[in-house]
Amino acid sequence: MTIHKEGRTLLFILLVILTLVNAGIYYGLDGNGLIFKISVLVSIVLFIMVLQFFRNPLRRTVYNEKHVIAPADGKVVVIEKTREDEYFHDERIQISIFMSPVNVHVNRMPVKGVVEYFKYHAGKYLVAWHPKSSIENERTTMVIKTEDSIPVLVRQIAGAVARRIKWYVREGSSLEQGQEFGFIKFGSRVDVFLPVDSEVKVKIGEKTRGGMTILADLA
Repeated sequence: MTIHKEGRTLLFILLVILTLVNAGIYYGLDGNGLIFKISVLVSIVLFIMVLQFFRNPLRRTVYNEKHVIAPADGKVVVIEKTREDEYFHDERIQISIFMSPVNVHVNRMPVKGVVEYFKYHAGKYLVAWHPKSSIENERTTMVIKTEDSIPVLVRQIAGAVARRIKWYVREGSSLEQGQEFGFIKFGSRVDVFLPVDSEVKVKIGEKTRGGMTILADLA
């Protein structure tokens, strides 16, 4: 288990602030034992809460060209056929994973392939489960073409709390299945759009592990 690079600066700043606050309470209140102990306890809990947001567990993805792997830890909240109008302009199977604040926030490649399309969209910060969040919230859209030339679309969506999306890819990037491609701070949602003949392997409400859980098989 390591700490993700996106959280290291924030955690250092938070540690300094909490240390100064507790030092001020200790010396300013003449070392009042109860208040100081409560302050230290609250500081430890707060630091651990933020720390767990940025944990980055090692995941070993077993490559399979037919498998579509979960791009994020979380819970499956949508499985439906829907029209995708940014890139495909036709019907696709949409699988959406909601990432709560307690989930790992690293985003991983669902398939092996080349990034054929990538675009960042500024937007609103509706709650991640809002029906319009996928078209109105801050988001990125990435289309990966597999080795069998099957396009798979992945969309990072910011939520009401998550207000910073990070990505480490660009058009033309070649990535392995399970490889990290981005990070969404403090939760939100990731959508995957697949061909309609894909065989879905998960159910609504099922918990996923990024880089591990099989969402579907490509035809």
